[in-house]
Amino acid sequence: MWILVLVFAAGLCLTAATVTYLMSFHRIGPSEVGLVTKRISRRKLSDDNLIAFNGEAGYQAELLMPGLRFRLWPIYGVEKFPWVQIPAGQIGVVLAQVGEPLPVGSKSAVYKAAFGQFADLEVFVREGGQKGVQRPVLPPGTTLPMHPVAFIVVTRDRTFGSPVNPELSAAAGPISPASFSLRNEDFEVLQIRRGNDARDIIGIVNTLEGNPLPSGDISSRLNGFADVVEMEGSTATDQDIIEVLFGAKNHLHNNYQDFQAFLDNGGRIGLQHDPLLYGAYTINPFLVRVELVPMLVIEQGQVAVIKSYVGLPPRDTSGAEFKFGTLVRPGHRGIWQEPLRTGKYPINPYCYKAEIVPTAILTLNWA
Repeated sequence: MWILVLVFAAGLCLTAATVTYLMSFHRIGPSEVGLVTKRISRRKLSDDNLIAFNGEAGYQAELLMPGLRFRLWPIYGVEKFPWVQIPAGQIGVVLAQVGEPLPVGSKSAVYKAAFGQFADLEVFVREGGQKGVQRPVLPPGTTLPMHPVAFIVVTRDRTFGSPVNPELSAAAGPISPASFSLRNEDFEVLQIRRGNDARDIIGIVNTLEGNPLPSGDISSRLNGFADVVEMEGSTATDQDIIEVLFGAKNHLHNNYQDFQAFLDNGGRIGLQHDPLLYGAYTINPFLVRVELVPMLVIEQGQVAVIKSYVGLPPRDTSGAEFKFGTLVRPGHRGIWQEPLRTGKYPINPYCYKAEIVPTAILTLNWA
C-alpha cells in the first residue's frame, strides 16, 4: 500500500513539473514581440513607473523577440503583440506612456536624436524621454518591435500597443483617429499637387505648438524680417527682397516634418508665413494643420498690386508728389511700391492680398 502511495505522489510531482516546464516555453512569431509580466518580486515599482528595468513586479522592459523563448511559469506571464507596421501612404503617430512628465503648457515631447524611432526603450528613458505625443512621426513602410506598453502608435486603420490611460482603455471600441478628435485622412501622407481644375495649389500651415507670436504679428516667419532689414542696408533692389520673401525657409525644418527643428529655429505657434509647395509630406496631425489654397497666378498683360499685412512697420516711400496714400518697400506692412509681374507666386493669402490690374495697351480705331 505504501508503495502505491509513493508511486502516485511521484506521478503527481512529475505531472506538475511537466506542466510547469511546458507552460514556461513561448513561441514568438516572426512579426511578434512577447511582453513579459513578472508576477512575483520583492521589489516594487514606484508610483509613476509602468515598466520594470530592474526585476520589479510588473511589465518588464525587455521584450521577447521572435523564436522559442523560456520564462518560468507562473512567476512570469507572456502576452504576444504584433510589430508596429506602417502601411504605404500612411503615417504613425507615437504616444509615449513612460518617461518624464511634459512641462506645463507643452503639447508634445522634446525629441532627441538618440531616441531614433523609439525601438530602444532603455535609451528613451535614460536620455530623458517625455510622456505624451512625440514630435516625429513614423513614415510609411516602418516596421519596428516597439514596446506595446511604453508606446502607442496610431495609424489611419489600426492602433498598436496597449493603452493604460483609463479614458482611452475604457473608450468604446479600438483607439482610432476619432479618439483624438482627428480625421482618418490626417494620418495619411499629405500630398500637395495640381487640383482637378488644373489650378496650382499650395499648403497654408498652422502650427499648434510653440512660443506665442510677438505682439501685433499675425503670422510667424523664422527669425522675423531681419534679413529684409539687412538687405535694405545694402544695394538690394525691391525685386531682390521679393525673391527672399517668397523663397521659403522650409529647408531649416524639412518642410515642418522635423517639428523639433522648427521649434529649435525659433518657430512659433499659429499661422506660418511660408507655405508648402508641391510634394508629399509626413506631417504630425497633433502639431501641424495644413489648408490647401490656390497659388497666385499673374497672366501676361497683368500685374498684381500687393497689400501686405505682415512685415516691418510701414515707412512711406511715395514722396510728396504722390497724393493717393502711402507706398512701402517690399517687406513692410502696407501697399508695396513694386508690383508683381507675370508669373506664379506661392504667397500666403492670409498675409498678402493681391489686386490684379490689367496693363495691356488697348488701341481703339474709329471713323
